[in-house]
Amino acid sequence: MSIPLIEGCVDSYASCAAAFQGGADRLELCANLAIGGTTPSPSLFRQVRRDFPVPINVLIRPRFGDFLYSSPELEEMEDDICRFRDMGANGVVIGVLTAQGNLDCQRMERLIDCAGDLDVTLHRAFDMTRDPLAALEDAIQLGCRTILTSGQARTALEGAEILRKVFLQAADRIDIMAGCGVKQDNVLTLHRRTGIRVFHTTGRSRPTDSGMCYRKTSVSMGLPSLSEYELWHTDEEEFRACAQLVHSLRSES
Repeated sequence: MSIPLIEGCVDSYASCAAAFQGGADRLELCANLAIGGTTPSPSLFRQVRRDFPVPINVLIRPRFGDFLYSSPELEEMEDDICRFRDMGANGVVIGVLTAQGNLDCQRMERLIDCAGDLDVTLHRAFDMTRDPLAALEDAIQLGCRTILTSGQARTALEGAEILRKVFLQAADRIDIMAGCGVKQDNVLTLHRRTGIRVFHTTGRSRPTDSGMCYRKTSVSMGLPSLSEYELWHTDEEEFRACAQLVHSLRSES
């Protein structure tokens, strides 16, 4: 537990390539990061697993929004876990809450049973729980390997105080992975303030302009706040800088 590691949060082949070339130890493969991430397609997983020899954990999230799932949604998640398990995923990234804001251990157990021997990460549903320290103990009892968290704040840096409390209580029983707003200019600060040595980042720096010449700016295909003509991908140099800083923590191990 807690061996220095950097995970690339990626939702496209281009971002996977940049994170891999930048030194990612592991990928979290998603779709639709602009809305917080959803389950990626099997086709994308197949391409990434073929071309990039690093462990791939797959986000299992059927939709945007909260983590209170209906029975059909849970069935969809179970099917997706089985599919990616059979395709060779290293792990799955999951989270289910009760209406009262606690970890839904009964439904989590169903998903973990489908995962079998795969690594299980509890994603940032953890950040929406009523009591993070109670959720930590539940995750450990369930057998999760990792918790991805921003310390119940908008960014990991803002949540550093809770991150430190969670990290100390975890006491190497589970990896605590800091994510959300992790950049090269705050990795070492986060480590010093929390003790955490496992990090999760998109490695993004700025959007790439679309190659479209003709642009219908009066029409939006998604959220009106997002431009159809800006593409967000992992920046290889930003990711490499983060990776080098994280890997430098090995000397402290």
